[in-house]
Amino acid sequence: MPRALVVDDDDSIREITQLALEVVAGWEVVTADGGQLAIEMADEHLPDVIVLDLMMPDMDGLTTFRHLQAQQSTAHIPVVLLTAKVQVGDRQLWDEMAVAGVISKPFDPMSLAGEISTMLGWA
Repeated sequence: MPRALVVDDDDSIREITQLALEVVAGWEVVTADGGQLAIEMADEHLPDVIVLDLMMPDMDGLTTFRHLQAQQSTAHIPVVLLTAKVQVGDRQLWDEMAVAGVISKPFDPMSLAGEISTMLGWA
């Protein structure tokens, strides 16, 4: 069973994402409400995937991602970005980064695990 780390500063989004992965897909989920905690949790739990919100106070998703990539223990973990800021066709900040994929909010909780699995080649 996959283990996911869900990182979002919004309690309701974090809860919906956790429920979508745990209840719908049977995944194991740990959560963090910000970038610094996410880096510690990733190092401690070594999840199979990190679902990372882009827009967070203090440390945003891209900064968090760079820290995860810089740590040897977490550099190999695939990261899927969650963002409300997707404009199709625009070059995005993450285009140059080695993220596994991007899911736009609002997302469908029933298909979230499937979308992530497809992005990571697990399906």
